[in-house]
Amino acid sequence: MELTKPKRTVVMTEGPVLYKIIRFMLPLMVTNLLQVFYNAADMMVVELSGVENAVGAVGTTGSFVTLITNVFIGFSVGANVLVARNIGAKNEEGVSHAVHTAICMSLIFGVSGGIIGIAVSRPVLLAMGTPDSLLGLATTYTYIYFAGIPFISIANYLISIFRAKGDTRTPLFVLMSSGIVNVLLNLFFVLVCGLSVEGVALATVVANAVSAIVLICILRRDNGPCRFSFHKLRIHKQAFREIIGIGLPAGIQGALFSISNMLIQSSILQVNDRMVAELGVPCSYEPVIKGNAATLSLENFGFTAVNAVHQAAVTFTGQNAGAKRYDRVKRVMGACFLVEGCVAVLITVILVLLRNPLLALYGVRAIADDPVAMLAYNTAKTRIYIKWAPFIVYAALDVSNAVLRGLGKSMTSTTVSLVGTCFFRVAWIYTVFRAFSNLESLYISYPISWGLSAMAAFICVMVILRRRIRAQREEEPYSAS
Repeated sequence: MELTKPKRTVVMTEGPVLYKIIRFMLPLMVTNLLQVFYNAADMMVVELSGVENAVGAVGTTGSFVTLITNVFIGFSVGANVLVARNIGAKNEEGVSHAVHTAICMSLIFGVSGGIIGIAVSRPVLLAMGTPDSLLGLATTYTYIYFAGIPFISIANYLISIFRAKGDTRTPLFVLMSSGIVNVLLNLFFVLVCGLSVEGVALATVVANAVSAIVLICILRRDNGPCRFSFHKLRIHKQAFREIIGIGLPAGIQGALFSISNMLIQSSILQVNDRMVAELGVPCSYEPVIKGNAATLSLENFGFTAVNAVHQAAVTFTGQNAGAKRYDRVKRVMGACFLVEGCVAVLITVILVLLRNPLLALYGVRAIADDPVAMLAYNTAKTRIYIKWAPFIVYAALDVSNAVLRGLGKSMTSTTVSLVGTCFFRVAWIYTVFRAFSNLESLYISYPISWGLSAMAAFICVMVILRRRIRAQREEEPYSAS
């Protein structure tokens, strides 16, 4: 049975590849950037609250919050691939089962993630070495943020469903609206109500709730097999197993990435204490943590921009693998390498050239007669130069991992990333960083781990595609007879 294709969807299994990938990923990129803007807006607006450590507190929670969300929301990768694969195979019943199972899972995982996040927030922040000056604010922020995880989870799963069917415009329009709500509420809670981290966290929760509700309403009116109905809302065993099979490795990978980043964050806290002591002047806030947090927030925009190409590669590969068009998968991979490479270079140039005005948005400025401010600024500048100059290497890793996931080899992607990045960084911290104990020796671990993982992932993709193409050609004579 032919699946209906609304005008706003992209047909991925035929026609020009490069044009369709660009058409698909541009709205997706803006959508992703709007999602990241939630957290960035939190940090920019909370700076206006006048609470000295507010920016550092929000930034300190980033790795921990990502750890919980990656575990539970990471399964949305499985939903994306399964829906895309069934669309490529023209299996309407399979599409419907995948959609309704994914939405059930989003609610279950969202509630579970919220409860666990609230329960372990303070102990984890203490284990990371969060100083007393940040602990209270950071704990308050995470409590409120995790209370809204069910909405964040549902919104992410719904967005993955729209992407799988080739529609990236609808999530864009929805998140543009909820993004405006987020910014307005941030300003209202901080400037009018006099709140700090609790205000920006609450604004993020409300904005994500708006996104989830609107996306559900739109999907209920869909004319294709992705149409959502409350009467069909149940977990289908086969769809559940397949989503878990694809999404679990992605969730584990994201979680272990977050753990390694938490270890790096803990190392940055150590550097902060040492450098502040060496400075020998009183500090009203933690300058190294603030500089690192500001740059990390800017980096999220960069990673999210290239992630749009990653999602395009996953979805295009998934649909073409479902249609058994493996030669076209190679074209998809080549086009994604080109597009993501260009995006990575552009992001690097923007971040390096505009670093001063961008960092100033977070209250990080180069003030020559203020040694504390200079310490925060130099921390941010060091991270930008060391981590972002070779960012194109990360783009190569990102595309290869995306194609592996689209081919259903999520565990292979996870294994490569864990060994080449997570385990490598942990080993680096306990060896090289311990020997030097400075920011340079910490940040350089990123590009080195990207390069090692990129080579391994690319080799895996080539081997898998060669095997599938050879098997398909061997089957053709039998099919013809």
